[in-house]
Amino acid sequence: MNTVRCGNCIHFPEVSMPMNTKKVVVGGLLAGVILNAVDFATNTFILGARMKAETDAFKPGLSEQMMTGSAITSYVIMDFVLGIALVWTYAAIRPRFGPGLRTASFAAILFWLLALIFNAPFRQMGLMSPGLWWTFAFIGLVNFLIATWAGAAVYSEETAVA
Repeated sequence: MNTVRCGNCIHFPEVSMPMNTKKVVVGGLLAGVILNAVDFATNTFILGARMKAETDAFKPGLSEQMMTGSAITSYVIMDFVLGIALVWTYAAIRPRFGPGLRTASFAAILFWLLALIFNAPFRQMGLMSPGLWWTFAFIGLVNFLIATWAGAAVYSEETAVA
């Protein structure tokens, strides 16, 4: 590897590795299926009644608006897009951190932290109690980790043989 010195710093040339787009999409769709399944179980069976009560306490009828067909369709699509973004992020940081669960966990935790920031207003506005918000935060972390681990397991740098 050729290095370039300038004063006290050393610059290493960039190593370009092509991303395997097909595996990003396949792994991302698998991650999206997991995200959707956990979200469905959480919002229907695990926390559904509590979320409905807190949402309707905030604004009566809001929980019904959040469960219309078009709203559910948008949630499903967002989870698939999020799954692809998780695996794309894993693939992007993989050359620096190496393949495996550790790197996938870094990608998952990044997305989880961003989700905490974006969802903080729900708690601050009173749409969710702190207890419900933190419960969703914990479930979200587990969901991101499992989905990213599964998507990363599918991803590899090798390209398909023509």
